[in-house]
Amino acid sequence: MTKQYLKPLALALAVSLALSLSACGKQESANTSAPASAGTAPATSSTVAAAAAGKSIFDVSELDPSINVCQDFNGFVNSKWVAANPIPADRTRWGAFDQLAEASLNTQHDLADKAAKGAATAQAGSIEQKIGYLYQSGMDEAAIEKAGFDPIKPKLDAIAGLKNGSDVASYITKSYVDGDGQVFSFGSGADFHHADMQIAYANEAGLGLPTKDYYSDAKYKDIRDAYVAYIAKALQLTGVAEADAKKQAADVLAFETQLAAASLAPVDERDPKNQYHFVSVKDADKATPSFSWDKFFAAQGVTIDKGFSLSQPKFFAEFDKQLAKAPIAQWQAYLRFHTIDDASNYLGKNFQDNKFDFYGKTLAGQPEQKARWKRVLGAVNSSMGQALGQLYVAEMFKPEAKARAQELVDNVRNALKARIQNLDWMSDETKAKAIAKWDTFLPKIGYPDKWRDWSGLNITGDNYYANVMAAAKFNYDYDIAKIGKPTDRKEWGMTPQTVNAYYNPTDNTINFPAAILQPPFFDAKADDAINYGGIGAVIGHEASHGFDDEGSQFDGAGNNVNWWTKDDRAKFDARTDKLVQQFNDYTPIKNKPDAHVNGKLTLGENIADLGGLNVAYDALQTALKTHPEEAGKQIEGYTQDQRFFLNWARVWRGHVREKQALLYLNTDPHAPASLRAIGAPSNMPAFASAFQCKPGDAMIRADDKQVKIW
Repeated sequence: MTKQYLKPLALALAVSLALSLSACGKQESANTSAPASAGTAPATSSTVAAAAAGKSIFDVSELDPSINVCQDFNGFVNSKWVAANPIPADRTRWGAFDQLAEASLNTQHDLADKAAKGAATAQAGSIEQKIGYLYQSGMDEAAIEKAGFDPIKPKLDAIAGLKNGSDVASYITKSYVDGDGQVFSFGSGADFHHADMQIAYANEAGLGLPTKDYYSDAKYKDIRDAYVAYIAKALQLTGVAEADAKKQAADVLAFETQLAAASLAPVDERDPKNQYHFVSVKDADKATPSFSWDKFFAAQGVTIDKGFSLSQPKFFAEFDKQLAKAPIAQWQAYLRFHTIDDASNYLGKNFQDNKFDFYGKTLAGQPEQKARWKRVLGAVNSSMGQALGQLYVAEMFKPEAKARAQELVDNVRNALKARIQNLDWMSDETKAKAIAKWDTFLPKIGYPDKWRDWSGLNITGDNYYANVMAAAKFNYDYDIAKIGKPTDRKEWGMTPQTVNAYYNPTDNTINFPAAILQPPFFDAKADDAINYGGIGAVIGHEASHGFDDEGSQFDGAGNNVNWWTKDDRAKFDARTDKLVQQFNDYTPIKNKPDAHVNGKLTLGENIADLGGLNVAYDALQTALKTHPEEAGKQIEGYTQDQRFFLNWARVWRGHVREKQALLYLNTDPHAPASLRAIGAPSNMPAFASAFQCKPGDAMIRADDKQVKIW
């Protein structure tokens, strides 16, 4: 239930893509967007292998020579692909990440379907049997429809029986015991000041709209109205009369508005000091006199030593205020609705359609729901993702891919070290501590060294909701069992089948799941430029997170401490402020000229993109020096430097529906993909040199605006 303090490349495909920039300007002779040579590209082992397979490693026919590379690099690389690849009706965006995610999903579908067909005869208690039964129960629409909302009636009855705030506190406590917590989030995490140990974290949560602004800003009134209508219909589906449902829905919005006012804005959530507030249990009970943390921990079976993180004091003060003062009918409406909302994806079609109509259509602009098998696989991943990953790795990830990825990780990390050592703006004192942090990086590639044990989780083939709830409790118990124990740096926060990567500042690990180690990110047959412009930049991105505006507040042991001199931090902030302004100036949505990127919200990812691309480029140059015969070669008419940047832009190809794009601007710590394609290269002299761009070109930032950090 706790928020994982990860730094993902693309938030596990939940966020990060937006509309591509439109084409701007034709090619001019001085600003070449054509191949560096019109001659035949020299054959290398990579191109020969690709030709034998009948497929180019990088399909240059996708490039648009009518667009000036120095004016609109993203358009040059990606506009033809975007035009030829409309967003599927069951998605809000479509791009390189999404294509790989779809391929991964198809593989998972085969694995889950095979497990379901063999579940009855599989080894009792095996992960194959459990995955098979879970998937089978989710696909049994007839049984789910027949059950109606019977699976949640016991919870609704319990809510109906609440008499006062004390009863509500007890209900919330029990909801966590069942693995289905309400109002706030709770779980384990590394202690910000003693990161080698796991402590308990209680974090703000409990809202149904994306951010606090959606509850108060006049421009979101239509969304609030639609949210209230969604709540009312959800209540009606469980037998609440229409008039009463409308009143309860209004109560829910009013209640959440109070919680929202005490909640953090997305930019503030990025500040580590807002994610950690260590208190003793005794002091926590004083802070929330209407909610006993002592009783809460006892019920969870958790022993608290010196204390825990009551991470957002303002939120929990409001939570306690509502326990003491809010009418019981309002609490009941809130808990009733969220019980229905949480369960809707595992109930009948009416519940699923109602939820999709609001969160899919209204908020994100998605025309159609995903196919049922995709939705059920989502539940399998949420419930038993690492177990499914074990099957995925056996099928899809070969040892040679892991070995090659490890080589790239080592090379890029070494390039980052050299960058730090050669900085002209950082003192030797701070450099030494930065290198000490670099020394303790733990790269993890593909999948866990040790697979998780799933014994004790009981899954049957005929009760979808019960299976999902059993898994929720099993996973919750697994999580809170870590409290008071040493931090395991080898544990993964993503599944192997996830097309993504992440950095975790509290254990100083960089993590690359198996599913991202494939084209366009990584190809064992590709030339170095393609791999360094793809997975190399991803590796650099994650490593650079250790030194972004958040990661730089943690040391190599994962502790939230200051290792900077005052002067060095001021210099760092001055440089990152220029990056904030660069992205503040972007307006990525064609029909919304007033919709700007939030440079503060996206700062960490933008620092990581810039640092990652620079160190990957350096690593490529080092690799080419060891093979000078390759350095001067052109492949399909493009130099190694050009192919490096071309693949970087290709990784970020994609487009997104307007409603989703607006939602991302409000909530996503990643800039739109079209801007990630150009943002970092526009600050790099190597890009200008590669494509012979000149000062004044859109892709070349003026010297006083050019951002140089790591």
